[in-house]
Amino acid sequence: MITSKTIANGIVRAVLILAAIFLLLLFLYKIQVLFIYLAIALVVALIASPIIHFLENKLKFKHTLAVITTLALLLLLLIGFILLFVPLIITQSHNLSLLDTAKLQEDLNSVIMHVKSYFSDYNIDTDKLMKEADITSSINFKFIPNFINSLVGILSGFGVGLASVLFISFFFLKDTELFTKSFRKILPDEHEEKILHSIKKVNHLLSRYFIGLIIQMSILFVMYLIVLLIFGVENAFIIAFITAFLNIIPYVGPLIATVLVIVLTMLGHIGPEHQGEMLSTTIYVVIGYSIAQAIDNNVSTPLIFSNSVNSHPLEIFIVILASGFVFGILGMIIAVPVYTAIKVVAKEFFPQNPVVKILTKDL
Repeated sequence: MITSKTIANGIVRAVLILAAIFLLLLFLYKIQVLFIYLAIALVVALIASPIIHFLENKLKFKHTLAVITTLALLLLLLIGFILLFVPLIITQSHNLSLLDTAKLQEDLNSVIMHVKSYFSDYNIDTDKLMKEADITSSINFKFIPNFINSLVGILSGFGVGLASVLFISFFFLKDTELFTKSFRKILPDEHEEKILHSIKKVNHLLSRYFIGLIIQMSILFVMYLIVLLIFGVENAFIIAFITAFLNIIPYVGPLIATVLVIVLTMLGHIGPEHQGEMLSTTIYVVIGYSIAQAIDNNVSTPLIFSNSVNSHPLEIFIVILASGFVFGILGMIIAVPVYTAIKVVAKEFFPQNPVVKILTKDL
């Protein structure tokens, strides 16, 4: 017979369990940055692995020395990347002091008037359309200084994260064998080889994926740089680098890059002697960026990623799009690596499944 004491004890136990779960979730939420550091360190380790293997096999480096050398090279590249921001920030800070938003608004109105005159020759009434859109009043160029300030704030606050990622990456790379041996001890014997083989295969494919991503961004960087140099945009090298790097976010990244290059191109043409060319140059740069992105989307991306992770371009597109709908931008970034890992595990454990056979026939 269930007594009131038993019920009370059950309620207390349930409350304690719920409280423990809540505290655990709260704790995980508070240390979410640590998981981000771990994820970034894992990516660094995957990118660094081929370099370490080259140093060990071709140049006969000791393992620890190869790890230190590789991380030092990556750190130097990062420092060089950061230093590239210095002239950009100095130049744009100077340009902001010259910004005449009233003149910019006047130039924009002048362009709109020319467009209206052009369409009126074809009996297209743009007055009503412009009035309904209310474009001139809805555009506020005061957002430009706020954007630059936010960018500087983000760049100035990642020192601790950099040190943490380097520290974690070093031990991921240095003690790989130790981690593998320790991991073996907790694996069930009947699945040990399958799991370890899956991990090895995933590491190989993801290393190829991230190297492919670097190649893709390099190609895009060259195309962006050519466009910016043709139209004489200030700090073309660093702007091309930043906007190419944003391509790490599939499909959305190029849109952000386009907005950013619009802002920076306009800032580079502030001043009495250049402001008249601001809008025309910005339009030409946007057209150039659009052509570069079209080449990347239809040529570079399908070829590089379909070969690096052995997946069909349409398959990659659907996975990225679905992940974006469910998890947002972060989902789009991690979609291909996670999907690749799932495919490898599925092929290892369910090789006879007809769906798995179709999806993993090239793995």
